[in-house]
Amino acid sequence: MTFPPGTYRISLDPSELQFEVIHGYLSRSYWSPGIPREVVEKAARHSLCAGAYGPGGAQVGFARMATDHATFGYLADVFVLEEHRGLGLSRAMVKALMDLPEVQGMRRLMLATRDAHGLYAKLGWTPVTDPAPFMQIQRKNLYQAPEAGA
Repeated sequence: MTFPPGTYRISLDPSELQFEVIHGYLSRSYWSPGIPREVVEKAARHSLCAGAYGPGGAQVGFARMATDHATFGYLADVFVLEEHRGLGLSRAMVKALMDLPEVQGMRRLMLATRDAHGLYAKLGWTPVTDPAPFMQIQRKNLYQAPEAGA
């Protein structure tokens, strides 16, 4: 997706990532509340990342593909700041990641979402047809401090 010149752009350059923005959003998201900044930075360093940038170069969106860079990718941490939604930025970031040659050669891509199934369906994602082979360890509230007296 191309945006009018001087408006928005998508970049896959990790040197452009603005971790104050990324951490600021992820630490208040429903999927990683309270996540420490060092964890966000480490995850990004070991992943393929896309950023959406607005006029003036401020980061307004982020998407990350956690991967072994050969066979598997897990799409995570996709967001666009509230005031920049509805412009196709999420779709453009995810498509940029999916269009990478190494991602094109992966035999399985996965993601988990609570509320964006329609976005991903437009990009070819489908529900897991047979969840039986999949297992998980899920550690909820991992980044939240324990309640006093608990």
